[in-house]
Amino acid sequence: MQDERSLVLNRQRNLKWRALDPLESVLMILCGFTLAGFCTSVVCDIVTRTIGAPWLWLQEVTSTFFIYGIFIGAAVATRRNDHLFLAAIGDSMTGRPRLAIETAIRLVVIAVGLFLAWFGYINFLRGFSSFRMPSMTPIASLYAAIPVSGALIALFAFEQLVNGWRNGFEKSAADSAQDAANYL
Repeated sequence: MQDERSLVLNRQRNLKWRALDPLESVLMILCGFTLAGFCTSVVCDIVTRTIGAPWLWLQEVTSTFFIYGIFIGAAVATRRNDHLFLAAIGDSMTGRPRLAIETAIRLVVIAVGLFLAWFGYINFLRGFSSFRMPSMTPIASLYAAIPVSGALIALFAFEQLVNGWRNGFEKSAADSAQDAANYL
């Protein structure tokens, strides 16, 4: 039985490797950190502008938290099968059609993740020639989130693909019961 305080969901455990659970936990903590940082920096920006003493660097901080939060969130949502998937199509099928559609979906997501990783890395390298104002930090510091997210998205989709082939893509009875409870 899963600890109720765990950040890793047991939902669709048949598609997950336990070895990647610590990574998912770290990513969830980072998502919380970026969300808290984003909210705090927005509030501070509003307050400092309202009192007539704006901290211009706060906009850089806010955009950094926002961008990292989005890309880390996309990766962890892929692991949790909450994002980037056409789940309703696969859920309505069984047998070979289900296997085919689930495989196709995950192959597309792997391709998207690899494209994000490759072209994000190229963009990251080019980002050292542009700078953020007023800090003069290379814009590559923002672009670094893109290839990391792409690699994680590809990894998590690959994990689901391999485990789906081994264990089947169908939801367990516990997953179905949990989905029914969420609708009530």
